[in-house]
Amino acid sequence: GQYTYKIYHLASKVPGMIKLLAPKGALEVHEEAWNAYPYCRTVITNPNYMKEKFMITIESFHCADRGIQNNVHELPPEKLKQREVQIIDIGNDTISSSDYKEDEDPKKFKSHKGGRGPLTGNWIETANPVMTCYKLVSADFKWFGLQNRVENLIQKSERRLFTNFHRQVFCWMDRWYGLTLQDIREIEEKTREELDRQRNEGTVRGMKADAD
Repeated sequence: GQYTYKIYHLASKVPGMIKLLAPKGALEVHEEAWNAYPYCRTVITNPNYMKEKFMITIESFHCADRGIQNNVHELPPEKLKQREVQIIDIGNDTISSSDYKEDEDPKKFKSHKGGRGPLTGNWIETANPVMTCYKLVSADFKWFGLQNRVENLIQKSERRLFTNFHRQVFCWMDRWYGLTLQDIREIEEKTREELDRQRNEGTVRGMKADAD
């Protein structure tokens, strides 16, 4: 497995309402991730300000099926009652015009190396091989007057992030198909160095949260 620890600076990525209300330092979040494929766990916190009052936990199971498992995370009955299931179809789901890129559209992509794609029609039932990534997102934001709104924003943002990310992973297949684990580690290190450089120069770009 692999363990990573990252710190994100989010002041430029959140709606103005939250930016105005958030004290200095509150928009710095820490991410710990444990990758033991097919299971992965990510925990996001704000240890310097909200401490135990803020936590996002994302647990992922990758399974070679068509999304048929009802409780892959083995939640107890009381948690199942609270759970809301959302299905993400990277081929057919509508995304915002600001997120859309033609070269990241699975309906138009055909892999030269893997021979997969495009994802059209009822591809979930016909594609072979196929994999489902089951994600369990738990969000806690204990701030009187803002809790429900922010927790809903977190869930909405995570769905958007998952949709865009997995569309990219599929459409970038010819970039990673056949890479060794060492190749991936070297790419990760180069990416980290580039992000550090951009952050120091104030040029980091990325997905901004939508206003609620």
